[in-house]
Amino acid sequence: MKRTSLLSAIAFMAITLGAVTAQAGDYVITLKDDSFSPATLSLPANQKIELTVKNMNTSPAEFESSDLNREKVVGANSEITVFVGPLDAGTYTYFNDFHRETTGTIVVK
Repeated sequence: MKRTSLLSAIAFMAITLGAVTAQAGDYVITLKDDSFSPATLSLPANQKIELTVKNMNTSPAEFESSDLNREKVVGANSEITVFVGPLDAGTYTYFNDFHRETTGTIVVK
C-alpha cells in the first residue's frame, strides 16, 4: 500500500513539474495556402514551449527547422504538437519541407 502511495506521489510531482516547464496552448502557427500565420512568432527565452502547428490545407505539410532541430509531418486538415526549448534569445527559422518557399520565423526574447 505504501509503494502505491509513493508511486502516486511521484507521478503527481512529474505531472506538476511538466506543467511548470512547458507553456501550453498559447503558441500556434497555422499553415494555409502558401504561408504561415503569424509569419513571425515571438516566444519567451529560457522556457520549454508547447507549439501547435495547424495545417489548414488539403495536402500534407512538413514542419521543419534546422535551427530548432525539428522535423514533423502535419497531415492535411490536422495539427501537431512540437516541443521547443528552452531557447536562447535569437531568431530561428522554419519551413514547409514539401514547399520550401513557405517559411516562417520565431523570435525569442
